[in-house]
Amino acid sequence: MLDNFRVVLVNTSHPGNIGGAARAMKNMGLSRLVLVEPEDFPSSEANARASGATDILDQALVVDTLEEALTGCSLVFGTSARDRRIPWPLLDPRESANVGLEQAAVGGEVALVFGREYAGLTNEELQRCHYHVHIPSDPSFGSLNLAAAVQVLTYEVRMAWLAAQGQPTKMSKLETTAMLNAELCTVEEMELFYEHLEQALIEIKFLDPQKPRHLMARLRRLYGRSAVTRLEMNILRGILTETVKAARGESHKRDGL
Repeated sequence: MLDNFRVVLVNTSHPGNIGGAARAMKNMGLSRLVLVEPEDFPSSEANARASGATDILDQALVVDTLEEALTGCSLVFGTSARDRRIPWPLLDPRESANVGLEQAAVGGEVALVFGREYAGLTNEELQRCHYHVHIPSDPSFGSLNLAAAVQVLTYEVRMAWLAAQGQPTKMSKLETTAMLNAELCTVEEMELFYEHLEQALIEIKFLDPQKPRHLMARLRRLYGRSAVTRLEMNILRGILTETVKAARGESHKRDGL
């Protein structure tokens, strides 16, 4: 199950933090590191800070966009230390580990996403996440080093995994749901849906692209917490297609009618 987790670092500026994150991951049994536009990598400083975890750096995947980093994922957690204008489902590290492990147990790919050292993740990047994760540090000194934040979340993942080993025959609620309803949509499938949804809403004049008023962000939050399956997605996309046809006045016939 731990192999289904990936740690994603976005636009990391200090190579030592990449090495420190790799060491934290190896401590907890995670091995898949994805780097989105790192400012300095590969780096001898990253290797030095990894201190025995250079195999994770050697295997790290370097990509240009967050979309590429999340390819294949059905569950994404984005770390955030700041309040946002639009509330999003929020978990602490322990809760996120339990939810993530349940998804990994049924074969889902799970991403733990960490932002820039100086600014974290942007609002747009956070909207690509199903949940936000907040480490409840002391408010008077709440800023964590990037590698330390990775250590906290990966530690909780390992603890959840160790606890699960003691109950190998217990089927979780999420496992049961997955078996009954089929696979969850991946991140890229959800992004295609959001594009389709936005265009349909513009077509029927429900969304004014000049004055969006956070509508798409709110809809992302709605569908992001709904655990949409591929079967359900086919239904949703079909509804959007037929809605646009009706708005255009296009005639169509169903088979047999």
